[in-house]
Amino acid sequence: IFFLSWWGAKQLKLPHNIAGPACLIGTSNFFELASAVAISLFGLNSSAALANVVGVLVEVPVMLSLVAIINAWRPQAA
Repeated sequence: IFFLSWWGAKQLKLPHNIAGPACLIGTSNFFELASAVAISLFGLNSSAALANVVGVLVEVPVMLSLVAIINAWRPQAA
């Protein structure tokens, strides 16, 4: 989702300071939606809900890595 959003933002010629946060928000929202769906479909005490809670432990380092990628792709001042 992140890379697709980044590509779309670049096609729309969005500035870096708009494209980066927009892509991160879109990426994070899909994870939150997956958590809500798992809990509503399988119940609060299901293994799917537990997997989503543990997934947050994976999401945070992944999102921080994406921030590092965005910062590395920042245009250099001329």
